[in-house]
Amino acid sequence: MEERDIKLSFLSKDEIVCPACETVFHREELLSGGGRLIAGELTDELHRVYEPSAKYGEVYPLAYQATVCPECWYAAIDKDFALLDEDLCFDVSQSRDERRDEVELLFPGVDFYQNRTLMAGAASQYLVLRCYDYFSKNFSPTIKQGMAALRVAWLCEDLHKKTPNEHYDWVATLFKKKAQYLYERAVAFEQTGEEALSAVKNLGPDVDKNYGYEGVLYLEGLLTLKYECAGTVEQRNATLESAKRTIAKMFGLGKSSKNKPGPLLEHAKNLYNRIKKELNDIDE
Repeated sequence: MEERDIKLSFLSKDEIVCPACETVFHREELLSGGGRLIAGELTDELHRVYEPSAKYGEVYPLAYQATVCPECWYAAIDKDFALLDEDLCFDVSQSRDERRDEVELLFPGVDFYQNRTLMAGAASQYLVLRCYDYFSKNFSPTIKQGMAALRVAWLCEDLHKKTPNEHYDWVATLFKKKAQYLYERAVAFEQTGEEALSAVKNLGPDVDKNYGYEGVLYLEGLLTLKYECAGTVEQRNATLESAKRTIAKMFGLGKSSKNKPGPLLEHAKNLYNRIKKELNDIDE
């Protein structure tokens, strides 16, 4: 995408000052009009796939979502970027080399002073996942890390299509397992009051639509079904039973609510049937 002469992005006029290292930079923004984005299918993970256009080629909106300091590689979602606790700024700046080394292992050759590439997009979401360790529970970091893990995984799947010999499909699976763990924790924290989800206005998980809290519950069930392997058969059975009850509740809410997105209900029904089938197979 970045190698084409046709413009896909621009640098915002607003200056951003990194709270960790005080580097001044401009955020790269994706241009979305003019046929750049051709929406394709919505996957069962609520990920919107975009079709390549004849004029602009392949476009990956997720690659542009994270705000990343090009110098110290501190990253966060846009509205949180400047809100890093002052007491942690020095620690974040000093851990720059550690972040760079980690990224280099997974996504070599990334340079955030240059226009975003697909590789840099995946690295940017990894850095979001990494850097929300520095945020307090008031920012709902767990669910934001869960979304970032999913987004890394989706971008890794795109990388796998381009470079099938680099094993990014395997990396994607690892990040989806990480997302499953984080979504499970986020829902548990919400239910106990330890960490509310109310600080997150857009629970995505992708950038085209906000599926809200119901989307979080759906994804917890889906990711558990697809990627949770820890524990005994009995423990998995109990976890799936709980997920099935949660999805069943969503049906009840959906029948009486006109505001709930239709595609989510369709996917939830499919998930309910998949969980039910596995539980029946276990019983047999």
